[in-house]
Amino acid sequence: MKVLETARLNLRQLTLHDSPFFLAIMNEPAFIRNVADRGLRTPADAASYIAEKIFPSYEEFGFGMYVVELKDTGQPVGTCGLLKRPTMEDVDIGYAFLSEFWGKGYAFEAAVAVMDYGRNVLGLPKIVALTSPQNESSIKLLEKLGMRFERLIQVPGWEGESKLFV
Repeated sequence: MKVLETARLNLRQLTLHDSPFFLAIMNEPAFIRNVADRGLRTPADAASYIAEKIFPSYEEFGFGMYVVELKDTGQPVGTCGLLKRPTMEDVDIGYAFLSEFWGKGYAFEAAVAVMDYGRNVLGLPKIVALTSPQNESSIKLLEKLGMRFERLIQVPGWEGESKLFV
């Protein structure tokens, strides 16, 4: 189900058919280094994660992580969406892209669309972002989105501190 469209991208809900792609995203070295190793090693692991972690967000909140596809080819290049974590008061934006598609502006384009959707369609009063302190490219993207660093926080279940952007 397509949720958003930009000049170059379509954003849609994940399906179980996206398991091989999702597995690749979750095993990008930068994702493991800057977010977490979710322990997904097979397409079946990815399918279980999608069913247990992604689908419930769509059902409970009406939003979640979306597949980002190139509009002209339909090729999936990343994920971007909104997350409501049980340990966080506010909704946060998240994104991850296959490294071969970095530096093309896709993450920024998708994130602008997701932020606009969150504010103007879903009516979210505040959207925040978390990133590891050493993730310079993510920090630059958040600043380009107009977000500013507020403070370091410890997110339950995560190793180390995270930078909170508002």
